[in-house]
Amino acid sequence: MTQASTQDPIRYPFANAPEKGEWIAVAPGVYWLQMALPMALDHINLYVLEDDNGWYIVDTGMKWGDTQERWRLLFDHQMAGKPLLGVICTHMHPDHIGQAGWLCREFRVPLYMSFGEYVSSRMFSSMGEGDLEWTTAQYFQRSGIPLEAIEKMRAKFKGFGNIVEPMPKAYQRLKDGQVLNIGGRRWQVMTGSGHSPEHVSLFCADDKLLLSGDQIIPRITSNVSVMPAEPDANPLADWFAALSRFREALPADTLVMPAHNAPFYGVHYRLEYLVDHHKGHLAAVEKACETPKTAVELFSVLFAREIEMNQLTLALGESVAHLHYLYYQGRLMRELDEQGAYRYSSLDPDGSPYARCPHEPDDGPLEV
Repeated sequence: MTQASTQDPIRYPFANAPEKGEWIAVAPGVYWLQMALPMALDHINLYVLEDDNGWYIVDTGMKWGDTQERWRLLFDHQMAGKPLLGVICTHMHPDHIGQAGWLCREFRVPLYMSFGEYVSSRMFSSMGEGDLEWTTAQYFQRSGIPLEAIEKMRAKFKGFGNIVEPMPKAYQRLKDGQVLNIGGRRWQVMTGSGHSPEHVSLFCADDKLLLSGDQIIPRITSNVSVMPAEPDANPLADWFAALSRFREALPADTLVMPAHNAPFYGVHYRLEYLVDHHKGHLAAVEKACETPKTAVELFSVLFAREIEMNQLTLALGESVAHLHYLYYQGRLMRELDEQGAYRYSSLDPDGSPYARCPHEPDDGPLEV
């Protein structure tokens, strides 16, 4: 996705990322480690919180490659001598929950997630190859994907099951405002929607520490998509609301520990950038829709390079999310064309409230 400028007032306090089998103490009792991912975004940051009686893991890595081996190295060395007490997952995407089932079964510990994320993870991880509903096919068709391409997608669809260990059949529910007492700190649960249904971040106000998951990332923008499972959703409105709440709640000098890139300072700047980034996209979409457009036809407006097949669902979801935001605001109208696709038309592009927002196409939707 869009890379932050070298002029960004963001500061990274750690010069290097942790190597395999290592971690870095980002604060007393808070440890940063990385796992590899098989995609353009080639890593995920995970965190371990130390308690007097043991350890809590925040996010788990994907069911892929040497992820379990990397965990074993930590359990046999840095984490030896104290038991694992629990697994906390920020949200339901495979790089965050992929090893939750293995960890919880292996060590007989509870899984902590929000209700929306747990239910979604159970649903998506149960899908198998070729398991593409008629509603999903209709979503793609209405977004402008040709029918023959949809059938090819059906044949290649694999679901989450091959990259996620079977999820635990029970969990401990996390709610917004709830406090977890770990290692002498009070970690407040902060939820946000848009990137996922009920994403959890953990904030320690006393020490100004935020485990942000994918809610705030310093150099890429989290994917905000309308997904086939909820084809009429308006996730960008939820995303704006979440960014606003985080901007009000977080002190400017908070150390943010994200799921990708590296821990950083500069959270207020980053939150403001993320809002402006999407407003710029809204301005470009509204202008482009002076001539009726489908979601697919807006790829060249939103993305700086050609979208490959493995990025199609994410790119399409982002495009539809921007169209839905404008449609629900009454700034676009839509009509079904002869191919069964929605074509969106601007109602007042010259009067757009986003017209002065800077627009820079994304490099492409990374798997965040």
